[in-house]
Amino acid sequence: MFVERYELQPIDRQTNGPQLFYGLRYHTHIVKPGEIETFHDQVGYWLWEPAANSVTFSLTIPRGQVLLASGHAGPIDTEFEVRAVIGSSVYGILSNSFLDRAFKTVSFRMNVSMNRDGTWSYEEETKLIIPGSDQPSLHLDRNTLSRIGPPMPNPMALPTT
Repeated sequence: MFVERYELQPIDRQTNGPQLFYGLRYHTHIVKPGEIETFHDQVGYWLWEPAANSVTFSLTIPRGQVLLASGHAGPIDTEFEVRAVIGSSVYGILSNSFLDRAFKTVSFRMNVSMNRDGTWSYEEETKLIIPGSDQPSLHLDRNTLSRIGPPMPNPMALPTT
């Protein structure tokens, strides 16, 4: 059991020439119940590209790992999945030398569902190669999260009165 706080904040639209993204910056912080020390910390972005009906997820953890995953998501979809694999030059996984040697992440999949009650759920599957094991180890994370406050858009973009 863990306590997770997942903060999402809207960002200004992002462009790469003709490519347009709408996005959310996120930070997730996880602790064990009754403990103060961080168990897991992660930051990144959720980006949606309407022209391609695609969603891109970036993940950075302060233990030396980054990931870029992508999947299909249309404007009214309430469920989507993003994936990344090691070795891909576009949606892949990079780790520092220790993690690459001792806990090599070879694939990542995350399924996200927007629920009718206003919550959202995710199920994350990570496959790792650990020395001494014949098969990749499967690590699963899942949670259902509830909104506890409103988003805070760019204060410079707010209308003045």
